[in-house]
Amino acid sequence: MIQITLPDGSKKSFEHAPTLHEVAESIGAGLAKAALAGKIDGVTVDLARTVDRDAAIEIITSRSPEALEILRHSTAHLLAQAVQRLHPGAQVTIGPVIENGFYYDFAYTRPFTPDDLPAIEQEMHKIVAAAMPVTRSVLSRDAASQFFSAKGETYKAQIIASIPADEDLSLYAQGEFTDLCRGPHVPNTDRIKSFRLMKVAGAYWRGDSSNEMLSRIYGTAWFSDKELKAYLRMLEEAEKRDHRKLGKALDLFHQQEEGPGMVFWHPRGWAIWQVIEQYMRGVYRRSGYQEVRGPQILDVSLWKKSGHWDNYAENMFFTESEKRTYAVKPMNCPGHVEIFKSRLRSYRDLPIRYAEFGSCHRNEPSGALHGLMRVRAFTQDDGHIFCTEAQIESEVTAFHRQAMQVYTDFGFQDIAVKIALRPDQRIGSDAIWDRAEEALRAALTRAGVAWQELPGEGVFYGPKIEYHMHDSIGRDWQVGTMQVDFMMPERLGAEYVDEHSNRQHPVMLHRAIVGSMERFIGILIEHHAGILPTWLAPVQAVVMNITDAQTEHVNKVVRLLTEQGLRVVADLRKEKIGYKIREHTLQRVPWLLVVGDREQEADTVAVRALDGTDLGSMPLQECVEKLVSAVAKH
Repeated sequence: MIQITLPDGSKKSFEHAPTLHEVAESIGAGLAKAALAGKIDGVTVDLARTVDRDAAIEIITSRSPEALEILRHSTAHLLAQAVQRLHPGAQVTIGPVIENGFYYDFAYTRPFTPDDLPAIEQEMHKIVAAAMPVTRSVLSRDAASQFFSAKGETYKAQIIASIPADEDLSLYAQGEFTDLCRGPHVPNTDRIKSFRLMKVAGAYWRGDSSNEMLSRIYGTAWFSDKELKAYLRMLEEAEKRDHRKLGKALDLFHQQEEGPGMVFWHPRGWAIWQVIEQYMRGVYRRSGYQEVRGPQILDVSLWKKSGHWDNYAENMFFTESEKRTYAVKPMNCPGHVEIFKSRLRSYRDLPIRYAEFGSCHRNEPSGALHGLMRVRAFTQDDGHIFCTEAQIESEVTAFHRQAMQVYTDFGFQDIAVKIALRPDQRIGSDAIWDRAEEALRAALTRAGVAWQELPGEGVFYGPKIEYHMHDSIGRDWQVGTMQVDFMMPERLGAEYVDEHSNRQHPVMLHRAIVGSMERFIGILIEHHAGILPTWLAPVQAVVMNITDAQTEHVNKVVRLLTEQGLRVVADLRKEKIGYKIREHTLQRVPWLLVVGDREQEADTVAVRALDGTDLGSMPLQECVEKLVSAVAKH
């Protein structure tokens, strides 16, 4: 007798070993029809898998968190089958799920092009309509290698050769197509309906530029045409908001080949940077942080002690001088530990909070670089809190309140909180990790916050809270973090004297609210479509004349507004006023002020908002007060 425990705690008994599909049928016909896959004691498997022991069972449907990944992985197989039908001789390599979709890499006699995609997509729909069952089989490694070698799939044979000889492999078949895969997959090709092939690209086999170039086809898949259309609309809107295009159009920044992954900030872009930096400095001051500054390069011996050498060296830049090797800092934390160590500390001094707009460099792969979002040189609103273990909860709770207020001020209302837990590659004992993870859970509980846990996604020295912002077109961006670190202070010898005159290692909390300044500005540009709120806009107002006769009055208005701390420019060009208004509207200037003979005589100014609202003429002082008030509203 096999006893099945369902997610609600209820139990079902079977005289034989049932498949997951049979378990779903026993619960109800509707569930059986909706089922995609299932879980046996937490392990995700396909519906045909037999339950041969007492176990906890969960049926996965389109509403389950794992469902989209299963659908997209199955659609990658669908793509590969269609390609091989249309292009015999094309070899399949790998086809993983990625964010919002999937891709598959192919080896073929010629590169695939966008012109190939419509026919491939049409063939995919034919396979869907054929309603082919998707079946799983298991072979030994050697048998699987022989199977794919016989089919001429040399790349699959290479993949299998890297797998231990005693390991059995699973294969999934649909019609004439068979692929090596862990699974699970949907039970039938007719479950895959709403998909779109997006683009083609080149990709080196196994990511190595010394290997042959393959053709990569990207696609996306969803459970309904409505979801697919919504995603495609979001992509269209994202294209319009692309910070790289807006950065060029608004004259904010540029990048060039001589500085890959680095940013040349123009005056207007640097104005945005300075507003954010000074705003964050205010947050620091109000929260009891002391601003510090650490060296840009440090001897590698320090990075070996901190653990970065063993866990992060491939992402670091190095330089040499006088037979010593130095690392360009990828993060600021070791420098802050050295500042803490510069004199003996007492428990009465704790918590000590350091903040730094620290410039960091990380050796990101060139293919991963993306405008401001992924760079090699960046600056963080970085901070580190040195405290006792008993102070962790209150410090994390206070940080949470600070972070949420900052995100609100920048126009983000929908924030998800997640805890990234211990990764496989880490330092420190499990007992220490237990304490660190529980401290974060306790702090969020105290703050009344719901969170999601991310197993395996913490950093090598500690778990972290992540803040994910939901932007105006539905995308999520991970920005702020709060990390608990018991290890680095001990490794670097940071100590304080406790109330019993004993030396103790402090706990180190790594925190950032906006994270990378570059990336945060890119997110802001896209979130607001370049139309930044007045307090953030690089130019908050432009004052325009109609003729040269108003030059003096224009300069007076500019002077008065500038004295109030506003960022204002004068446009005295000999152009028609309509042309000037259109140009500054395209530049997303929030306030457009026009001065003609009438305004000059009455000491007024005509005011127009960026959205085209004509506020008419108003006394100069009233205009000043209106703009100052608009800037203050954040």
